[in-house]
Amino acid sequence: VQLVESGGGLVQAGGSLRLSCVASGSIPSVNTMGWYRQAPGKQRELVATITTVGSTNYADSVKGRFTVSRDSAKSTMYLQMNSLKSEDTAVYYCNLRPQWGAVRWGQGTQVTVSA
Repeated sequence: VQLVESGGGLVQAGGSLRLSCVASGSIPSVNTMGWYRQAPGKQRELVATITTVGSTNYADSVKGRFTVSRDSAKSTMYLQMNSLKSEDTAVYYCNLRPQWGAVRWGQGTQVTVSA
């Protein structure tokens, strides 16, 4: 499985961005996909996850501002980010956790929110 993120960039505080993560290869039918982020000098942290049946989970820091979704037909996961804050600045990674087997990670996409 290969994962490729896109959609990062520079945005002003209060603005919006939508990230995409396209999966390719032998994608397990049962899996959880997720968005994680890592700011400079900090550990990678969970942002949001979504299962193949659409169950979602969010970090408290993004609840009400971010929405995770997926289009199984396109093997794509999205992260709609609204009301962005400077503390959202980080490299955002997507991952795919199968029911069995290794977790796969994308290469990351930079999101920078200017104050």
